Amino acid sequence: MNFIRSVLHILWMAITVIPWALFVVGISYFVSSTTLYWICAGWLRTAVRGGTWILGIRNRVQGMENLPQGSKDPAVLLVKHQSTWETFVMPAIMPHPLAYVFKKELLRVPFFGWAMGRLDMIHIDRSQRARAFAKVVQQGRRLMAQGVWVIMFPEGTRIPRGEVGEYKTGGTRLAIAAGVPVIPIAVTSGRCWPSKALIKRPGVVDISIGQPIPSEGRQADELMAEVQQWIEAEMRRLDPEAYPPVPAPATASATAPEQG
Repeated sequence: MNFIRSVLHILWMAITVIPWALFVVGISYFVSSTTLYWICAGWLRTAVRGGTWILGIRNRVQGMENLPQGSKDPAVLLVKHQSTWETFVMPAIMPHPLAYVFKKELLRVPFFGWAMGRLDMIHIDRSQRARAFAKVVQQGRRLMAQGVWVIMFPEGTRIPRGEVGEYKTGGTRLAIAAGVPVIPIAVTSGRCWPSKALIKRPGVVDISIGQPIPSEGRQADELMAEVQQWIEAEMRRLDPEAYPPVPAPATASATAPEQG
């Protein structure tokens, strides 16, 4: 049954994304970037609703009150990445437009990539790291000044449920350079949508939004270490069955060794 549901959802996304993407490309010459973003977010909400109706995946969100409240308040969102699900969900639930930082190769994906190419996002050439990061800072500052939040996945790729990837410091370096807070977000999507898997399972995806962490006066590596510590501790709280139990610390023997 899960296999049939998964195939139906893929068909649902394919059938809806083609006309939506063509519409976005056509209308992009006549509307603002913000309007275009919300049109695209409408398709993502459709994909998420399809995930609920067809796959039986439901979201349970906590911590929305931790998000900046002002219309122009900037932030860098740093999100746990276990599946494609969170890339769909984040624009569907966030009150501000989001700008993803992604590799430029995704622009070549038919329909979906074409629509992304019309949006005001940050696509980079990962083979030129120094130039790529300079572009992230330049465009990130510009977008955040307009009330757009930059969203990044610190682990860089989808990580299987119960595992921890390498948290790279690009997101905290951007936050420090721009003088804006970072917001850690834990997502248990691997419970229902395993990393790089065709078959999805019904269930609940927990999304927990942490409190903003100021970046002023911080070093990128120690700020990212704090982000990682919060996210991974929250992942263990939300999805404890995915992680091995933490061994109890060894205790010293109460009996002193005999002296010879």
